[in-house]
Amino acid sequence: MAVYTYFGGMDGLWTALRQEGFVRLTAKLAAVRMSADPVRDLAALGAAYLSNALESPDLYRVMFDAGFDLEDAGSADETLHCLVRAVERGKAGGRFGSGVDPLGLATQSWIIGHGLASLVSTGPLPHQALAHGVPMLTALFTGAGDEPDRCRRSVERGWGRMAVPPPESRRS
Repeated sequence: MAVYTYFGGMDGLWTALRQEGFVRLTAKLAAVRMSADPVRDLAALGAAYLSNALESPDLYRVMFDAGFDLEDAGSADETLHCLVRAVERGKAGGRFGSGVDPLGLATQSWIIGHGLASLVSTGPLPHQALAHGVPMLTALFTGAGDEPDRCRRSVERGWGRMAVPPPESRRS
């Protein structure tokens, strides 16, 4: 009961948990070292997103419960803007076409990561399904204008940096 009192009730507790989830995700994304290859970086950010979700699957589910407010919605937005900045770098470097919308491509990339994270962390898909991230991201980024072989190599380098705990060691 003391926990509910401290947070002003269940709504306050849920709000604080959602915020903590985005604080942890922001830290995980910030820890990804950017390289000269923005496509590798996009894949590495996706891998960091997955790692964060699979390290704390219960907190991950709470993060996206929109029935409760966030204390700082800007911090949640910043997680998407990390991806947007990488897409902008890719566009400026000629990896993506000039007509590519950075927010749109970043959102599509996030959808792939979120789908994998949700389906693996809740159990319908086995841990091995995370390997599908490479062909899905490669298809997305080549559709945005990147050269297929170069793109696949970049995505493999970024995705290969994924430090995902094996299923038996996951914690909430």
